[in-house]
Amino acid sequence: MSKLEYPQPEGVAPGNGYSHVVTGAGQWVAIAGQVALDADGNLVGEGDLEAQTRQVFANLDAALKAAGATWANVVKLNLFLTDITGLPAIRQVRDQYVDTANPPASTAVQVVGLFRPEALVEIEAYAVI
Repeated sequence: MSKLEYPQPEGVAPGNGYSHVVTGAGQWVAIAGQVALDADGNLVGEGDLEAQTRQVFANLDAALKAAGATWANVVKLNLFLTDITGLPAIRQVRDQYVDTANPPASTAVQVVGLFRPEALVEIEAYAVI
């Protein structure tokens, strides 16, 4: 596993549930935005943000394993939500996967829509192994 560091930038307020900076040396892994599609391409949890988020994180977990990585290697998450008020529900699921003592850098963006109107969340990840 790569050795990651989480320096706190001087003059910047601490992040709430995320790190401002994560650095480390190793192989870069980029995981495309994952949505709540199961292995057969069916949307999981129509109208249910928590159910969709659980499927998204299951997909991210599978992608990390395919790359030989774990959640300990994740340095950055980008979250795209159709309704930013759902962020607390996403964080509850996310916190079951990431190290909350040293969380990855993260960006959350509200978007008008995703690739299908019933998709509520898409998350991409970057890791260093």
